[in-house]
Amino acid sequence: MGMAVDANILIFERIREEIYKGRSLRSAIDEGFGKALSAVLDTNITTFITAMILYFVGTGPIQGFALTLMIGILGTLFTGIMVSRALFEIILSRGVSSFNLGQPKITKA
Repeated sequence: MGMAVDANILIFERIREEIYKGRSLRSAIDEGFGKALSAVLDTNITTFITAMILYFVGTGPIQGFALTLMIGILGTLFTGIMVSRALFEIILSRGVSSFNLGQPKITKA
């Protein structure tokens, strides 16, 4: 669960950064996904490799946990990248020109 939330947080924060730089919503979404992709893949691949080691070295319940973790990581990658992107595309296709991604950053005066 934490890995799935982490992927979306990284993507949304990158999009917010691009919006604050003055990019259009479409451009910010494209850049946000592009910049967050390497971090999301890095964390998920590292965890997947660790789960594979657990699966091959462990026995019984450890193998079950490792297999569940690997399936969860694959599901996280799919939903975090593909489903989130598809939802943004649907929102953009409806003509939305602004999007609230949470609290605004506090800027010092």
